[in-house]
Amino acid sequence: MSVLASLDQETIDQLVQLIPDWKIDRNYLSREIKFKNFNEAWGFMSQVALIAEAMNHHPNWSNVYSTVNIRLMTHDSGGVTRLDFELALKINEALGEEKGIQQKINEINAAI
Repeated sequence: MSVLASLDQETIDQLVQLIPDWKIDRNYLSREIKFKNFNEAWGFMSQVALIAEAMNHHPNWSNVYSTVNIRLMTHDSGGVTRLDFELALKINEALGEEKGIQQKINEINAAI
């Protein structure tokens, strides 16, 4: 697998505007999500695990009771890449916050 190039800060700042509730935190694309309870949080993590596995792009994350913290970075590149933004969009879609994400994925790819 070839290594994806890390995005420059200007591109990251532009693209982060396309994904609500995500932010850049110490070279990671990150988000904290609060659920009603542990079962909801764990169910969500299971759903995202399947998405991440299909992409072969796995998040750094933690779960404390009803809160899930997600940090995305492409480790092979040492920074944030287009894959991180694509996974963030798919995570938002899993939450029911995004529909028709392909258009935004196309916008991300066009900006790079």
